[in-house]
Amino acid sequence: MTTNGVGGGGKLPRKRFYRARAHSNPLSDSHFPVPISPKEVDLSQHYPRYFPADKGSDGEEAAAPQQIRFADVGCGFGGLLVGLSPLFPDTLMIGMELRDKVTEYVKERILALRAANPGQYDNISVVRTNSMKYIPNYFRKAQLTKMFFLFPDPHFKEKNHRRRVISMQLLDEYAYVMEVGGIIYTITDVEELGEWMRSCLEKHPLFETVPEEEIKADPVFKLLSTATEESQKVARNGGQTFHAIFRRISLKEE
Repeated sequence: MTTNGVGGGGKLPRKRFYRARAHSNPLSDSHFPVPISPKEVDLSQHYPRYFPADKGSDGEEAAAPQQIRFADVGCGFGGLLVGLSPLFPDTLMIGMELRDKVTEYVKERILALRAANPGQYDNISVVRTNSMKYIPNYFRKAQLTKMFFLFPDPHFKEKNHRRRVISMQLLDEYAYVMEVGGIIYTITDVEELGEWMRSCLEKHPLFETVPEEEIKADPVFKLLSTATEESQKVARNGGQTFHAIFRRISLKEE
């Protein structure tokens, strides 16, 4: 991560310098580095406290390295990551964002939070990538315990539904990188999209709905409608939200 735009004492970056289009076309070709496989992901660039780049060998067998366990797909300005970090201080999590200016903002925000709060926010990071194309490049089979899809682009036109981040085909990939028992969280303020995402998840054989009483007891659930810039905008406008929260299950033939 760079330190451009962050003043002394962990001054937070200002969003007006990082504004970008609300959404990007996930099917277009973008130019950014992509790891060949999950083992090529350099965790020292994201979590230097846990993976110091200059660590030496003391002759002892190294402990099994931590893995990223939460992924916020289309993380926007990083509000969910910032909210999750203190709730799960020992869990590594990453935001995945296609827009370059927004990704840069999240990087600077995390650096500023780390500087202002020593010992905190070391477990969150962000990467610029296209999660509709490269999820298997970042995560191993059964690596993730939580995936988040908060206020994704609705792609209203029927011809553009193939661009939606929740689909039967993409759920195959998400199921591959999620461990059995892992939770996938979706929320939107577009009722038709909410029905679409729920329908896809209900039809998929590797996901089952999480009971409403369990959802209400989940400390993460409140963050879905409060932590992000988009959720706060919906709340200010008195809008309604539609969530679908499902658990990764196993099949006997797996």
